[in-house]
Amino acid sequence: MSENLKLRLRFYSVCNKSTATIKKEFEDLKATVEPDYKIKMHDNHIWFTIDVLKREKYSPHLHIEMEEMEDGNTAINGLYGPDPVLWTFFMFLHFIIAGIFIIFSIIAYSKWKLNQKIFLDVTIMTAMVIFWFALYFFARYNRKRGIPQMEKLDELMKKVITT
Repeated sequence: MSENLKLRLRFYSVCNKSTATIKKEFEDLKATVEPDYKIKMHDNHIWFTIDVLKREKYSPHLHIEMEEMEDGNTAINGLYGPDPVLWTFFMFLHFIIAGIFIIFSIIAYSKWKLNQKIFLDVTIMTAMVIFWFALYFFARYNRKRGIPQMEKLDELMKKVITT
């Protein structure tokens, strides 16, 4: 797998097969990899995930969208991403941290204008910034841990797309 994929989790490629052929080949692949991987299809969308028994909190999933081109080829847009439940949880934490930061910045400003002590408020705001950075680095660390599984999902996809 190229270094490019590790940095850019979106990709675009063109396959010289029709969408119907690709769907059929993914159906065949689904039967062979079923215990270890889950492949779900709906219309021109395909989702690859690691089986629940082998999934970790950092396990990625792959979403592919196929689009029929005028020349009979298929445009493929792909996205590697975190588990949707984990992503939602991270977004929830980001909004909570941002909300606490904004509330305490308003309180600190009000106390500052009233010439009151703002040490506790500024401390809480600083803690929120530190938590925000900690979430960022934790997410980067988990993405790095998920690269081997991302490579396996990439190999599965390429069995159909490149042949």
